[in-house]
Amino acid sequence: MRTWRGSHYPRGATFDGSGVNFALFSEHATAVELCLFDDPGDAKESQRIPLSERTYHVFHGYFPDLKPGQVYGFRVHGPYEPEAGHRFNANKLLLDPYAKAIARELAWDDSLFAYKVGGGGADMDLDERDSAAFAPLAQVVDTAFTWGDDRPPKTPWERTVIYELHVKGFTKLMPGVPEELRGTYAGLASEAAIDYLTDLGVSAIELLPIQYHIDERFLVDQGRVNYWGYNTLGFFAPSPRYCSETDPQKQLNEFKSMVRALHAAGIEVILDVVYNHTAEGNHLGPTLSWKGIDNHSYYHLSPENARYYMDFTGCGNTPNTRNPRVLQLMMDSLRYWVSEMHVDGFRFDLAATLGRDFREVDHRNAFFNIIHQDPVLSQVKLIAEPWDVGPGGYQVGQFPVIWTEWNGRYRDAVRRFWKGDGGLTNEFATRLAGSSDLYQDDGRRPSASINFITCHDGFSLHDLVSYDGKHNEANGENNRDGANDNNSWNCGAEGPTDDQQIIELRERQKRNFLATLLLSQGVPMLLAGDEISHSQMGNNNCYSQDNELSWLNWELIPAKEEMLAFVRKLITIRRSQPTLQRRRFFHGQPIFGTNVKDIYWLDNQFREMTAEAWHAGFAKALGVVLIGHDHETDERGNPIEGDNLMLLLNAHWEPIEFNFPRVESIVDNFERLFDTADPAGGPELVDIAKKYVMQGRSTALFRWTMVGRGAGN
Repeated sequence: MRTWRGSHYPRGATFDGSGVNFALFSEHATAVELCLFDDPGDAKESQRIPLSERTYHVFHGYFPDLKPGQVYGFRVHGPYEPEAGHRFNANKLLLDPYAKAIARELAWDDSLFAYKVGGGGADMDLDERDSAAFAPLAQVVDTAFTWGDDRPPKTPWERTVIYELHVKGFTKLMPGVPEELRGTYAGLASEAAIDYLTDLGVSAIELLPIQYHIDERFLVDQGRVNYWGYNTLGFFAPSPRYCSETDPQKQLNEFKSMVRALHAAGIEVILDVVYNHTAEGNHLGPTLSWKGIDNHSYYHLSPENARYYMDFTGCGNTPNTRNPRVLQLMMDSLRYWVSEMHVDGFRFDLAATLGRDFREVDHRNAFFNIIHQDPVLSQVKLIAEPWDVGPGGYQVGQFPVIWTEWNGRYRDAVRRFWKGDGGLTNEFATRLAGSSDLYQDDGRRPSASINFITCHDGFSLHDLVSYDGKHNEANGENNRDGANDNNSWNCGAEGPTDDQQIIELRERQKRNFLATLLLSQGVPMLLAGDEISHSQMGNNNCYSQDNELSWLNWELIPAKEEMLAFVRKLITIRRSQPTLQRRRFFHGQPIFGTNVKDIYWLDNQFREMTAEAWHAGFAKALGVVLIGHDHETDERGNPIEGDNLMLLLNAHWEPIEFNFPRVESIVDNFERLFDTADPAGGPELVDIAKKYVMQGRSTALFRWTMVGRGAGN
């Protein structure tokens, strides 16, 4: 095999049209061997070739005779000294951290561990068995692809509506998707899937992890899988399990074709990514990639004992973002997904971990600073899950200026409000108005708040209002796993006792949650399936349920057509109303020298809320008037004219009469756009001379115009 010196960059396997360059970083290794396989099914490599060139701790070589399709792995030599943080074992075949396609997935075997499993020395005794027959293998690919006129939609944040979905769960049972494409990227790109998304009206989909991940051994032993995918091993390769194609090169192109098709429909693609840990686990975990390449460099080890790992996620390890090569790997990965795969942004799982230099979270650290100055990454959508399980890990409202955040405080406040908890009217109003207390002081806008009621992790919306507690027995952990959510359904002494009334009220509660979500300032995120009342049978931790518990049940649509139509209506209202898409926070002061404020908070007598009212405990009803956006401008400086809207919310079980303002001389009419207590009712004018009866647990939205001026004034 001819070998040239090659280059230390780019990392991984890079085909340049003539040959392939291989480059692997390892600061502490003594030698690296490239292992070539004739076929992905082979139990042993056909060739081992030393990478004799080493530049800046990168082993590299160029092979003019190799082409795309070549299957490969690495063996890395060095000391096996766990107490010093070194876990080299050349008996273990290792996956390239920069692998862009997976030729063979992992098959669990004791040989995948660098130590003798079950031995008396725990992880201290070197295991000499060869793991090549069971280790995952990479394949060299040609990244060229015909993108045509593909363009990112670049939907402004304030106009964005996110739909969180699982590639397989969304398409596995979807009618209209060809059987052979269900559960795949190609299925998500099918006409049936895209038509559904566009009819729903969402502007972006957020995909649960699709980077190559593995199933934990204990799950495989129990006949289950890591369905959600938060167990990443390959940060450049799309997971083969969501591909209709078997050839890795075609799998890569299948993902790109999906992105191209979604872009053509005006839908952005956001990836849920997991850079806070890898699938290699703690000191007792397998040696599959980083751990055997250079454990001391790649992972954040305990300063007290380098045998062990710092673990801020509960998953066993934490990447060492203090090491510039590990940071480079993360940034190269992110740029690759934007530049080569054309995705539009990322949601970072447990993002607080990425801000930990030693133990404390520091949002001025290198990870965030690099992204901020990067000409590619600073221009895409960046979403943080702003917490982890380490000390000081709850970081909602603390991320840097160009980041948005999953707003856990929004979720909690809205759930508690509709549950009927007292003492949070003030906070609920703040969340409804965009959470200025969290984001305004650091220069961010309402769109920094990613609002959600439910997400993949927890109850579905239907289950949230239907179950008193979690029912996770199917997970095999005696119902100990998953959060102990306080369910928002709580009839209490004042609630209905008739079964049909309970069912009807549960449906109304779902509409209340959805209306609140889609009418709040900030960016709404809808969990896939909530619009058709998908149920997980009370399981609030379906991470390992690759079955009908997680797959969306599209057969619900005929019975839930009214709910689906309601969600479509809400999204249409939101996307057509600049008043609901503010780029700036309300300030509650007169605008343009007039006596008209941009927002009014009202009690049920149409009186402005006083300080005493805000702190009076449980408010039976709350109203908010939003004045149209004539004080804001679009990208070209033109005034934005939106409708004046009034939202009424009754979180009490009993009906409440709401007095309209006595402003007949200046108000032309009030048009009710919807009332969650009357889901079949369409828009209609209301008589402002009469009181409006808000049914128990209901939400209503009105549009009003001023005499002689029409909508938008």
